[in-house]
Amino acid sequence: MTSSNEYKRQIMDDLAKGNVESLDSDSTKVAESYQSFDDFAQRSSRDERRQLFSRSFNSERIPSSQMEPELQKAIAQIKPNERDDVARDLLKHFKQRGLSDRDLERQLSLSTHHASKMSADDVSRLISFAYHSHPDIFHEVLADQPAIVKFLSNPLVGAALGAIAAKWMGHRK
Repeated sequence: MTSSNEYKRQIMDDLAKGNVESLDSDSTKVAESYQSFDDFAQRSSRDERRQLFSRSFNSERIPSSQMEPELQKAIAQIKPNERDDVARDLLKHFKQRGLSDRDLERQLSLSTHHASKMSADDVSRLISFAYHSHPDIFHEVLADQPAIVKFLSNPLVGAALGAIAAKWMGHRK
């Protein structure tokens, strides 16, 4: 196991146990204890996840050069039905912004405009486009589809998520 994977596992274990180092002097109690990241993803509210992800994942904190390969790897590792759900969510949000699936197909050189027929590469292009051009859509989709997050392995990405999650969870009462 690589040190990056060990580091990520330690962050997620610490978060699951509520074991956080205080980033603020008054954030010493954690209200809820999660058994694992999956438990956190299932029991936390959509708003809690959205708030956490919007603080953690932005281009000011994590440069595109590091985030894009991570997103590509994460999308390739999630289950095909989860990947379809991610694509469907992205296309739905883009449509609400006036971007049709066919326009995105041409603009991003996707192999199809049908969410259920998209390859991992197509979904990676969509989510990268959201990360760069529509970060609010990116955060919405992560809040709805948190499985992506557990496959991010870059230490900088993990550290950003861990630090923000520790601060966020430390303030909960």
